[in-house]
Amino acid sequence: MGKRLAAAIAAAFLLAGLICGPAGAQSTFRLIDDQDQFHDRGFPSDPAGAIQRAREKIAAGDLQGAIKELSIYVAAHPREVAPARFLGDLYYRDGEFSHAEDVYQTLLLQNPRDKETHNRLGVVYATENRVDDAIEQFNLALPGTDSVGDLVALHQRKGDLPQYLTEMQRLSVDQPSDAVIQAEVGQVYTALHQPTEAMMYYMRALDSDKQSLTGLNGLGLSYLDLHNPSEAIKNFQACLRIDPTNYTCQNNLGAAYLQSGQDANANASLKIAYHEAPERPEALVNFGYLADLHGDWKKAVDYYVRATAVGPYLPEAYVDLGIDYEHNNLYALAESALLKGAAAAPHDGRIHYLLAVAYVSEGKTTLALSQLDLAKHSLDPDVARIAEQESARLSAAPMTSPQ
Repeated sequence: MGKRLAAAIAAAFLLAGLICGPAGAQSTFRLIDDQDQFHDRGFPSDPAGAIQRAREKIAAGDLQGAIKELSIYVAAHPREVAPARFLGDLYYRDGEFSHAEDVYQTLLLQNPRDKETHNRLGVVYATENRVDDAIEQFNLALPGTDSVGDLVALHQRKGDLPQYLTEMQRLSVDQPSDAVIQAEVGQVYTALHQPTEAMMYYMRALDSDKQSLTGLNGLGLSYLDLHNPSEAIKNFQACLRIDPTNYTCQNNLGAAYLQSGQDANANASLKIAYHEAPERPEALVNFGYLADLHGDWKKAVDYYVRATAVGPYLPEAYVDLGIDYEHNNLYALAESALLKGAAAAPHDGRIHYLLAVAYVSEGKTTLALSQLDLAKHSLDPDVARIAEQESARLSAAPMTSPQ
């Protein structure tokens, strides 16, 4: 949980109502059928170029144009994996889940061992709350993809998270020198907001494979969670020396620079990340964070809104929108943004907590209590604890208006 959200949580409720003081200075840091007749009829093979043209349209705010142009290319070249998978990603971001599923299923018919596509299909199923189907796809995506955090959230939703954790711990004991397994267990603890435990497993992974990108990125995130940005920076830089185009490490490097107060370096890193993948929302959220740091909350809001447009299922953008609106006493706008966030990421406790803040400010005590009940189940122990405390306080206070 970012420092800004922690400050907002710490100052949010009194028995008599909402404290409207400063929320803090920082925010939360994130087929087409086989139509052979189209081949070579004005659509020469250029998979990298097709993706780049789509990214340029997205950067210009034209997601629909990107989808239309890329779908034509994929129809002409249905056996090219990267453009088709990217088209599925764009369908997903546009809320066209059935189209995204069709693209991914077609790719998996061609190659059932395509782990990246299994991961993408799992994300679609998770968003549709098809829990068992999503778990199956995420398991098929391992090892080698970033499915573990999703699996943790899904097993919590299913109610068997303790069993899943026990299984992963057993794997780590049985195969102590397997870098992939050690890094995956580290990701489990990262998802559980236990950075010290996560760090131990990432270090084990790096002991076995010094070039483990998952280990380096995960160790960097653990240092960030422990407020040690200098060590985080070293790990993200090491990741980028191995893979200079790694979006995740580049964006996280920008976040680490932000935490260390190196705003110019942060801006440079985030620009690189955004240029590499303008269809992803994380760098935009961090640009918003940077604007908030410099006191320009309206510019920050613009970035967060852009982030929700290109990545509507990333909760951080909604969290930061809610914080900025509530910090400026714009509770109706906060409520609107957070309701959209709750629909997009219904199991994110931060969103439910901030929505409760908005409801309290509007005198909607019963609605606030219902959101706090949802926030109590957050994987973030700080959010769950404060939601529990504030629910008890609010329940003890007299109702100020009928619900």
